Amino acid sequence: MTKYLISFPSAAMDIPDGGLQEVTDAAHAVVREAKDAGVWVFGGGIDESVPPVMVSGNGTVSEGTYPQTAHIEGGYTVLELPTYDAALHWAAKIAAACRCAQEVRAFQYDPAS
Repeated sequence: MTKYLISFPSAAMDIPDGGLQEVTDAAHAVVREAKDAGVWVFGGGIDESVPPVMVSGNGTVSEGTYPQTAHIEGGYTVLELPTYDAALHWAAKIAAACRCAQEVRAFQYDPAS
């Protein structure tokens, strides 16, 4: 089976005033459904209050990030699914819960992971 990354940027969410709890509940329901189906690998939102840092091979830590990833934020879900169509199906469920379109990417197969 293939692992799929299903994600969205924070700014894409369209949450009506006072609707955050409803969106949270809907998202948690999809998480429970994915866990119950046995397809859940990992998920969560990036804590945007913690700035990214770069860590080199010798352990040196510096502020910042790669230019092309400077704006990574939002929500991420990794599911292990039998088909690409199944990934699209789950992405639609997440899109409905989170009130925004989802990006779907497949991880390359790695027998060690």
